Amino acid sequence: MSSQVDVVIIGGGPGGYPAAIRCRQLGLSVALVEREHLGGICLNWGCIPTKALLRASELNHLLHRLDEFGLSASDTRLDVEKIVQRSRKVSKRLSAGVKHLLKKNEVEVALGHARLAGPGEVRVDEGGEVREIRASHVVIASGARPRVLEGLEPDGDRIWTYKEAMVPSSLPGRLLVIGSGAIGMEFASFYRDLGSEVTVVEMLPQILPVEDEDIAAFARKQFEKQGMVIHTGATVSALEHRDDEVVAAIDLGSETKQAAFDRVILAVGIVGNVEDLGLEGTNVGIDRGHVVTNEWCETGEAGVYAIGDVAGPPWLAHKATHEGVLVAERIAGATGLHPLDVTKIPGCTYCRPQIASVGYTESRAREAGHEVRVGKFPFAGNGKAMALGESEGVVKTVFDAQTGELLGAHMAGAEVTELIQGYVIARTLETTEAELMHAVFPHPTLSEMMHESVLDAYGRALHI
Repeated sequence: MSSQVDVVIIGGGPGGYPAAIRCRQLGLSVALVEREHLGGICLNWGCIPTKALLRASELNHLLHRLDEFGLSASDTRLDVEKIVQRSRKVSKRLSAGVKHLLKKNEVEVALGHARLAGPGEVRVDEGGEVREIRASHVVIASGARPRVLEGLEPDGDRIWTYKEAMVPSSLPGRLLVIGSGAIGMEFASFYRDLGSEVTVVEMLPQILPVEDEDIAAFARKQFEKQGMVIHTGATVSALEHRDDEVVAAIDLGSETKQAAFDRVILAVGIVGNVEDLGLEGTNVGIDRGHVVTNEWCETGEAGVYAIGDVAGPPWLAHKATHEGVLVAERIAGATGLHPLDVTKIPGCTYCRPQIASVGYTESRAREAGHEVRVGKFPFAGNGKAMALGESEGVVKTVFDAQTGELLGAHMAGAEVTELIQGYVIARTLETTEAELMHAVFPHPTLSEMMHESVLDAYGRALHI
Protein backbone atom coordinates (compact mmCIF):
# COMPACT_ATOMS: atom_id res chain seq x y z
CA MET A 1 0.00 0.00 0.00
CA SER A 2 1.34 3.46 -0.85
CA SER A 3 0.22 7.06 -0.44
CA GLN A 4 1.33 10.59 -1.28
CA VAL A 5 1.49 13.52 1.16
CA ASP A 6 3.31 16.83 1.42
CA VAL A 7 5.18 15.98 4.62
CA VAL A 8 6.15 12.79 6.45
CA ILE A 9 7.14 13.21 10.11
CA ILE A 10 9.10 10.40 11.78
CA GLY A 11 8.30 10.51 15.49
CA GLY A 12 5.25 11.63 17.45
CA GLY A 13 6.91 13.32 20.41
CA PRO A 14 6.87 17.00 21.46
CA GLY A 15 8.57 17.96 18.21
CA GLY A 16 6.77 15.67 15.79
CA TYR A 17 3.13 16.00 16.73
CA PRO A 18 3.12 19.85 16.95
CA ALA A 19 4.89 19.90 13.57
CA ALA A 20 2.12 17.71 12.14
CA ILE A 21 -0.65 19.90 13.59
CA ARG A 22 0.97 23.10 12.31
CA CYS A 23 1.38 21.54 8.86
CA ARG A 24 -2.34 20.83 8.76
CA GLN A 25 -3.16 24.36 9.94
CA LEU A 26 -1.16 25.62 6.97
CA GLY A 27 -3.00 23.39 4.53
CA LEU A 28 -0.33 20.74 4.05
CA SER A 29 -1.15 17.04 3.91
CA VAL A 30 0.91 15.14 6.46
CA ALA A 31 1.59 11.62 7.69
CA LEU A 32 3.04 11.08 11.14
CA VAL A 33 4.81 7.81 11.94
CA GLU A 34 5.27 6.74 15.57
CA ARG A 35 6.76 3.38 16.54
CA GLU A 36 5.86 3.32 20.23
CA HIS A 37 3.83 5.99 22.07
CA LEU A 38 2.20 9.17 20.80
CA GLY A 39 3.63 12.01 22.84
CA GLY A 40 7.11 10.51 22.80
CA ILE A 41 9.47 10.05 25.72
CA CYS A 42 8.64 13.45 27.22
CA LEU A 43 4.98 12.75 27.73
CA ASN A 44 5.23 9.02 28.46
CA TRP A 45 8.55 8.57 30.24
CA GLY A 46 10.02 12.01 30.84
CA CYS A 47 8.82 15.55 31.49
CA ILE A 48 5.23 14.90 32.51
CA PRO A 49 5.31 11.69 34.59
CA THR A 50 8.41 12.81 36.47
CA LYS A 51 6.59 15.97 37.52
CA ALA A 52 3.74 13.83 38.85
CA LEU A 53 6.30 11.86 40.87
CA LEU A 54 7.98 15.01 42.13
CA ARG A 55 4.63 16.40 43.24
CA ALA A 56 4.25 13.39 45.53
CA SER A 57 7.74 13.80 47.01
CA GLU A 58 7.11 17.53 47.50
CA LEU A 59 3.93 16.76 49.44
CA ASN A 60 5.80 14.22 51.55
CA HIS A 61 8.37 16.88 52.38
CA LEU A 62 5.60 19.32 53.37
CA LEU A 63 3.94 16.71 55.57
CA HIS A 64 7.08 16.68 57.67
CA ARG A 65 6.84 20.46 58.09
CA LEU A 66 3.23 20.67 59.22
CA ASP A 67 4.13 21.82 62.72
CA GLU A 68 5.68 25.01 61.25
CA PHE A 69 2.24 25.96 59.96
CA GLY A 70 0.37 25.10 63.16
CA LEU A 71 -0.97 21.82 61.78
CA SER A 72 -0.62 18.18 62.73
CA ALA A 73 -1.55 14.89 61.13
CA SER A 74 -1.29 11.28 62.15
CA ASP A 75 -1.13 7.99 60.29
CA THR A 76 0.47 9.51 57.19
CA ARG A 77 1.75 6.69 55.03
CA LEU A 78 3.78 6.49 51.87
CA ASP A 79 2.47 4.13 49.17
CA VAL A 80 5.03 3.86 46.34
CA GLU A 81 2.69 1.80 44.19
CA LYS A 82 0.00 4.49 44.28
CA ILE A 83 2.56 7.23 43.57
CA VAL A 84 3.69 5.36 40.46
CA GLN A 85 0.12 4.55 39.41
CA ARG A 86 -0.87 8.22 39.52
CA SER A 87 2.15 9.16 37.43
CA ARG A 88 1.30 6.55 34.80
CA LYS A 89 -2.37 7.66 34.71
CA VAL A 90 -1.33 11.23 34.02
CA SER A 91 0.82 10.08 31.10
CA LYS A 92 -1.86 7.80 29.72
CA ARG A 93 -4.42 10.59 29.79
CA LEU A 94 -2.13 13.02 27.97
CA SER A 95 -1.12 10.44 25.38
CA ALA A 96 -4.81 9.94 24.62
CA GLY A 97 -5.08 13.71 24.35
CA VAL A 98 -2.37 13.80 21.68
CA LYS A 99 -4.20 11.09 19.74
CA HIS A 100 -7.36 13.21 19.89
CA LEU A 101 -5.54 16.35 18.71
CA LEU A 102 -4.06 14.54 15.72
CA LYS A 103 -7.46 13.13 14.79
CA LYS A 104 -9.11 16.53 15.22
CA ASN A 105 -6.56 18.07 12.85
CA GLU A 106 -6.94 15.22 10.36
CA VAL A 107 -3.33 14.07 10.64
CA GLU A 108 -2.75 10.66 9.10
CA VAL A 109 -1.07 8.51 11.76
CA ALA A 110 0.89 5.34 11.04
CA LEU A 111 2.02 3.19 13.96
CA GLY A 112 5.25 1.49 12.98
CA HIS A 113 8.94 1.93 12.21
CA ALA A 114 9.88 4.37 9.45
CA ARG A 115 12.97 4.37 7.23
CA LEU A 116 14.01 6.58 4.34
CA ALA A 117 13.84 4.45 1.19
CA GLY A 118 15.09 6.96 -1.35
CA PRO A 119 14.52 10.62 -2.27
CA GLY A 120 11.02 11.59 -1.18
CA GLU A 121 10.10 8.09 -0.06
CA VAL A 122 9.56 6.63 3.42
CA ARG A 123 8.90 2.96 4.09
CA VAL A 124 6.88 2.10 7.19
CA ASP A 125 6.84 -1.33 8.79
CA GLU A 126 3.47 -1.59 10.52
CA GLY A 127 3.95 -4.85 12.37
CA GLY A 128 5.06 -6.84 9.33
CA GLU A 129 2.98 -5.03 6.76
CA VAL A 130 5.12 -2.59 4.78
CA ARG A 131 3.66 0.66 3.52
CA GLU A 132 5.31 3.24 1.28
CA ILE A 133 4.65 6.96 1.71
CA ARG A 134 5.92 9.49 -0.79
CA ALA A 135 6.47 13.10 0.28
CA SER A 136 8.34 16.20 -0.80
CA HIS A 137 9.54 16.79 2.75
CA VAL A 138 10.60 14.46 5.56
CA VAL A 139 11.01 15.61 9.17
CA ILE A 140 13.07 13.38 11.46
CA ALA A 141 11.86 13.70 15.04
CA SER A 142 12.95 10.32 16.33
CA GLY A 143 14.11 11.51 19.75
CA ALA A 144 16.89 10.10 21.88
CA ARG A 145 17.68 7.44 24.47
CA PRO A 146 19.90 7.27 27.58
CA ARG A 147 23.64 7.26 26.97
CA VAL A 148 25.32 4.10 28.24
CA LEU A 149 28.92 4.04 29.45
CA GLU A 150 31.06 0.95 29.00
CA GLY A 151 31.25 -1.00 32.23
CA LEU A 152 28.22 0.82 33.68
CA GLU A 153 25.50 -0.78 31.61
CA PRO A 154 21.96 -0.78 33.07
CA ASP A 155 20.41 -4.16 33.87
CA GLY A 156 16.84 -3.04 34.58
CA ASP A 157 17.03 -4.53 38.07
CA ARG A 158 19.56 -2.78 40.28
CA ILE A 159 21.16 -0.47 37.73
CA TRP A 160 18.47 1.77 36.28
CA THR A 161 17.89 4.24 33.49
CA TYR A 162 15.17 6.86 33.93
CA LYS A 163 12.52 4.33 32.87
CA GLU A 164 13.13 1.94 35.74
CA ALA A 165 13.62 4.87 38.14
CA MET A 166 10.10 6.05 37.35
CA VAL A 167 8.36 2.81 38.26
CA PRO A 168 10.03 1.47 41.43
CA SER A 169 8.30 -1.35 43.25
CA SER A 170 9.82 -0.09 46.50
CA LEU A 171 12.07 2.69 47.74
CA PRO A 172 15.80 1.96 47.73
CA GLY A 173 17.39 2.56 51.10
CA ARG A 174 20.67 3.61 49.49
CA LEU A 175 20.67 5.20 46.04
CA LEU A 176 23.56 6.24 43.81
CA VAL A 177 22.85 8.76 41.03
CA ILE A 178 25.56 9.02 38.37
CA GLY A 179 25.27 12.40 36.67
CA SER A 180 23.95 15.68 38.09
CA GLY A 181 22.17 17.26 35.16
CA ALA A 182 18.44 17.90 35.19
CA ILE A 183 17.47 14.21 35.03
CA GLY A 184 19.93 13.15 37.71
CA MET A 185 19.03 15.89 40.18
CA GLU A 186 15.29 15.47 39.72
CA PHE A 187 15.53 11.79 40.60
CA ALA A 188 17.97 12.52 43.43
CA SER A 189 15.49 15.04 44.84
CA PHE A 190 12.49 12.73 44.39
CA TYR A 191 14.06 9.80 46.22
CA ARG A 192 15.66 11.92 48.93
CA ASP A 193 12.33 13.58 49.78
CA LEU A 194 10.76 10.14 50.06
CA GLY A 195 13.44 9.00 52.50
CA SER A 196 16.21 7.32 50.51
CA GLU A 197 19.86 7.97 51.33
CA VAL A 198 21.16 9.58 48.13
CA THR A 199 24.69 9.93 46.78
CA VAL A 200 25.36 11.92 43.58
CA VAL A 201 28.54 11.58 41.52
CA GLU A 202 29.38 14.20 38.88
CA MET A 203 32.53 14.15 36.75
CA LEU A 204 32.56 17.93 36.19
CA PRO A 205 33.56 20.49 38.85
CA GLN A 206 29.96 21.55 39.61
CA ILE A 207 26.57 19.93 39.76
CA LEU A 208 23.98 21.16 37.25
CA PRO A 209 26.86 21.86 34.83
CA VAL A 210 24.93 24.08 32.39
CA GLU A 211 23.73 26.43 35.12
CA ASP A 212 25.31 29.60 36.46
CA GLU A 213 28.07 28.87 38.96
CA ASP A 214 26.41 30.84 41.78
CA ILE A 215 23.10 29.04 41.30
CA ALA A 216 24.76 25.63 41.16
CA ALA A 217 26.72 26.38 44.34
CA PHE A 218 23.57 27.54 46.13
CA ALA A 219 21.67 24.44 45.01
CA ARG A 220 24.46 22.15 46.18
CA LYS A 221 24.34 23.66 49.67
CA GLN A 222 20.59 23.06 49.80
CA PHE A 223 20.91 19.45 48.62
CA GLU A 224 23.64 18.74 51.17
CA LYS A 225 21.54 20.37 53.89
CA GLN A 226 18.82 17.86 52.95
CA GLY A 227 21.29 15.03 53.55
CA MET A 228 22.55 14.24 50.06
CA VAL A 229 26.18 13.24 49.61
CA ILE A 230 27.62 14.91 46.52
CA HIS A 231 30.95 14.21 44.83
CA THR A 232 32.06 16.51 42.00
CA GLY A 233 35.16 16.05 39.88
CA ALA A 234 34.57 12.35 40.45
CA THR A 235 33.71 9.28 38.38
CA VAL A 236 32.31 5.82 38.93
CA SER A 237 34.84 3.43 37.39
CA ALA A 238 33.01 0.17 38.09
CA LEU A 239 29.76 -1.32 39.38
CA GLU A 240 29.82 -4.80 40.86
CA HIS A 241 26.85 -6.93 41.91
CA ARG A 242 27.30 -8.51 45.33
CA ASP A 243 24.40 -10.50 46.68
CA ASP A 244 21.50 -8.02 46.96
CA GLU A 245 23.50 -4.81 46.50
CA VAL A 246 25.70 -2.98 44.01
CA VAL A 247 29.20 -1.90 45.00
CA ALA A 248 30.47 1.18 43.21
CA ALA A 249 34.10 2.16 42.79
CA ILE A 250 34.02 5.97 43.09
CA ASP A 251 37.18 7.67 41.88
CA LEU A 252 37.53 10.89 43.86
CA GLY A 253 40.82 11.86 42.25
CA SER A 254 43.00 11.47 45.31
CA GLU A 255 41.52 8.08 46.18
CA THR A 256 39.05 5.44 45.03
CA LYS A 257 36.24 4.75 47.44
CA GLN A 258 34.12 1.59 47.55
CA ALA A 259 30.48 2.12 48.51
CA ALA A 260 27.46 -0.19 48.50
CA PHE A 261 24.01 0.79 47.20
CA ASP A 262 20.64 -0.83 46.73
CA ARG A 263 20.02 0.85 43.38
CA VAL A 264 21.96 2.96 40.87
CA ILE A 265 20.47 5.48 38.42
CA LEU A 266 22.47 6.28 35.29
CA ALA A 267 21.88 9.88 34.19
CA VAL A 268 24.92 10.58 32.01
CA GLY A 269 23.22 12.17 29.04
CA ILE A 270 21.40 10.97 25.96
CA VAL A 271 22.20 9.94 22.40
CA GLY A 272 20.02 10.49 19.37
CA ASN A 273 18.00 7.73 17.75
CA VAL A 274 19.78 7.88 14.40
CA GLU A 275 20.07 4.16 13.70
CA ASP A 276 17.90 2.20 11.26
CA LEU A 277 16.36 5.32 9.73
CA GLY A 278 17.75 4.68 6.28
CA LEU A 279 20.23 7.54 6.51
CA GLU A 280 22.99 5.49 4.90
CA GLY A 281 23.67 6.68 1.38
CA THR A 282 22.09 10.07 2.04
CA ASN A 283 23.76 13.40 2.73
CA VAL A 284 22.38 13.51 6.26
CA GLY A 285 25.35 14.10 8.55
CA ILE A 286 25.78 12.50 11.97
CA ASP A 287 28.00 14.03 14.65
CA ARG A 288 28.44 12.44 18.08
CA GLY A 289 25.18 10.57 17.82
CA HIS A 290 23.03 13.44 16.57
CA VAL A 291 21.80 14.62 13.17
CA VAL A 292 23.62 17.71 11.90
CA THR A 293 21.33 20.60 10.91
CA ASN A 294 21.60 24.26 9.98
CA GLU A 295 19.74 27.12 11.65
CA TRP A 296 16.54 26.13 9.81
CA CYS A 297 16.70 22.49 11.00
CA GLU A 298 17.68 21.40 7.47
CA THR A 299 20.04 18.45 7.03
CA GLY A 300 22.51 17.98 4.19
CA GLU A 301 19.88 16.03 2.25
CA ALA A 302 17.46 18.17 0.26
CA GLY A 303 13.95 18.06 1.72
CA VAL A 304 15.01 16.28 4.93
CA TYR A 305 14.83 18.09 8.28
CA ALA A 306 15.64 17.06 11.86
CA ILE A 307 14.17 18.50 15.06
CA GLY A 308 14.22 17.88 18.79
CA ASP A 309 16.59 15.66 20.74
CA VAL A 310 17.84 13.78 17.67
CA ALA A 311 19.20 17.10 16.37
CA GLY A 312 21.29 17.79 19.48
CA PRO A 313 21.23 20.12 22.48
CA PRO A 314 19.58 21.71 24.26
CA TRP A 315 17.57 18.53 24.87
CA LEU A 316 14.31 20.19 25.85
CA ALA A 317 10.72 19.43 24.85
CA HIS A 318 9.85 23.08 24.33
CA LYS A 319 12.83 23.48 22.01
CA ALA A 320 11.55 20.52 19.98
CA THR A 321 8.05 22.01 19.78
CA HIS A 322 9.37 25.36 18.60
CA GLU A 323 11.51 23.64 15.96
CA GLY A 324 8.53 21.59 14.80
CA VAL A 325 6.43 24.70 14.25
CA LEU A 326 9.35 26.51 12.60
CA VAL A 327 9.94 23.66 10.13
CA ALA A 328 6.24 23.39 9.27
CA GLU A 329 6.06 27.11 8.54
CA ARG A 330 9.26 27.04 6.49
CA ILE A 331 7.98 24.13 4.40
CA ALA A 332 4.73 26.01 3.84
CA GLY A 333 6.66 29.07 2.65
CA ALA A 334 5.67 31.38 5.49
CA THR A 335 7.46 34.72 5.64
CA GLY A 336 8.98 36.65 8.54
CA LEU A 337 10.50 33.55 10.14
CA HIS A 338 13.51 33.71 12.44
CA PRO A 339 15.98 30.91 13.21
CA LEU A 340 15.80 29.56 16.74
CA ASP A 341 18.08 31.42 19.17
CA VAL A 342 19.07 28.90 21.83
CA THR A 343 20.05 31.70 24.23
CA LYS A 344 16.36 32.53 24.49
CA ILE A 345 15.29 29.01 25.42
CA PRO A 346 14.61 28.56 29.15
CA GLY A 347 15.92 25.58 31.06
CA CYS A 348 14.04 24.19 34.07
CA THR A 349 14.95 21.55 36.63
CA TYR A 350 12.15 20.48 38.97
CA CYS A 351 14.19 19.33 41.94
CA ARG A 352 13.91 20.94 45.37
CA PRO A 353 14.90 23.74 45.15
CA GLN A 354 13.73 24.27 41.60
CA ILE A 355 16.25 25.69 39.13
CA ALA A 356 15.40 27.88 36.13
CA SER A 357 17.49 29.94 33.73
CA VAL A 358 17.63 31.65 30.36
CA GLY A 359 20.47 33.22 28.41
CA TYR A 360 24.11 33.57 29.37
CA THR A 361 25.61 32.65 32.71
CA GLU A 362 27.79 35.36 34.21
CA SER A 363 31.00 33.58 33.21
CA ARG A 364 29.84 32.91 29.66
CA ALA A 365 28.77 36.52 29.25
CA ARG A 366 32.25 37.64 30.28
CA GLU A 367 33.85 35.07 27.98
CA ALA A 368 31.76 36.46 25.12
CA GLY A 369 33.36 39.86 25.71
CA HIS A 370 30.61 41.59 27.65
CA GLU A 371 31.28 43.96 30.51
CA VAL A 372 28.51 42.96 32.87
CA ARG A 373 26.38 44.26 35.69
CA VAL A 374 25.01 41.58 38.01
CA GLY A 375 22.04 41.76 40.36
CA LYS A 376 20.98 39.29 43.04
CA PHE A 377 18.03 39.09 45.38
CA PRO A 378 17.39 36.45 48.06
CA PHE A 379 14.06 34.76 48.74
CA ALA A 380 14.60 35.72 52.40
CA GLY A 381 13.88 39.34 51.46
CA ASN A 382 10.50 38.58 49.89
CA GLY A 383 7.30 38.67 51.92
CA LYS A 384 5.43 36.08 49.83
CA ALA A 385 8.34 33.61 50.06
CA MET A 386 8.38 33.97 53.84
CA ALA A 387 4.61 33.56 54.05
CA LEU A 388 4.89 30.36 52.02
CA GLY A 389 7.67 29.07 54.25
CA GLU A 390 10.02 29.04 51.24
CA SER A 391 12.69 31.57 52.18
CA GLU A 392 15.62 29.61 50.70
CA GLY A 393 16.33 30.81 47.19
CA VAL A 394 17.96 33.43 44.99
CA VAL A 395 17.33 35.34 41.76
CA LYS A 396 20.29 36.52 39.67
CA THR A 397 20.30 38.75 36.60
CA VAL A 398 23.14 39.56 34.21
CA PHE A 399 23.14 42.72 32.08
CA ASP A 400 25.46 44.22 29.50
CA ALA A 401 26.95 47.21 31.30
CA GLN A 402 27.08 49.33 28.14
CA THR A 403 23.69 48.68 26.53
CA GLY A 404 21.54 47.44 29.42
CA GLU A 405 20.65 44.29 27.46
CA LEU A 406 19.40 41.46 29.68
CA LEU A 407 22.00 38.78 28.90
CA GLY A 408 20.81 36.13 31.32
CA ALA A 409 18.64 35.31 34.31
CA HIS A 410 19.12 32.49 36.79
CA MET A 411 16.99 31.35 39.70
CA ALA A 412 16.86 28.74 42.43
CA GLY A 413 13.92 28.33 44.81
CA ALA A 414 10.22 27.61 45.05
CA GLU A 415 8.23 27.93 41.79
CA VAL A 416 11.04 29.52 39.80
CA THR A 417 10.16 27.28 36.85
CA GLU A 418 6.92 29.28 36.63
CA LEU A 419 8.68 32.65 37.07
CA ILE A 420 11.40 32.30 34.43
CA GLN A 421 9.05 32.99 31.52
CA GLY A 422 8.99 36.66 32.49
CA TYR A 423 12.68 36.91 31.72
CA VAL A 424 12.25 34.77 28.58
CA ILE A 425 9.76 37.29 27.21
CA ALA A 426 12.10 40.12 28.21
CA ARG A 427 14.97 38.58 26.23
CA THR A 428 12.73 37.83 23.25
CA LEU A 429 11.58 41.46 23.17
CA GLU A 430 15.21 42.63 23.58
CA THR A 431 14.24 44.39 26.78
CA THR A 432 16.80 46.48 28.64
CA GLU A 433 17.05 47.25 32.34
CA ALA A 434 15.01 50.42 31.81
CA GLU A 435 11.82 48.60 30.78
CA LEU A 436 12.23 46.03 33.55
CA MET A 437 12.76 48.72 36.15
CA HIS A 438 9.65 50.62 35.03
CA ALA A 439 7.48 47.50 34.92
CA VAL A 440 5.10 47.26 37.90
CA PHE A 441 5.24 43.88 39.63
CA PRO A 442 2.27 42.82 41.81
CA HIS A 443 2.59 42.58 45.58
CA PRO A 444 2.82 40.27 47.38
CA THR A 445 4.28 37.83 44.84
CA LEU A 446 7.45 35.88 44.28
CA SER A 447 7.81 37.79 41.01
CA GLU A 448 8.79 40.92 42.95
CA MET A 449 12.20 39.30 43.41
CA MET A 450 12.70 39.45 39.66
CA HIS A 451 12.23 43.22 39.84
CA GLU A 452 14.50 43.57 42.86
CA SER A 453 17.28 41.59 41.16
CA VAL A 454 17.18 44.00 38.22
CA LEU A 455 17.25 46.97 40.61
CA ASP A 456 20.18 45.43 42.49
CA ALA A 457 22.26 45.24 39.30
CA TYR A 458 22.08 49.04 39.22
CA GLY A 459 22.41 49.73 42.93
CA ARG A 460 18.71 50.46 43.39
CA ALA A 461 17.33 47.43 45.27
CA LEU A 462 14.76 48.47 47.88
CA HIS A 463 14.56 45.48 50.21
CA ILE A 464 18.15 44.40 50.80
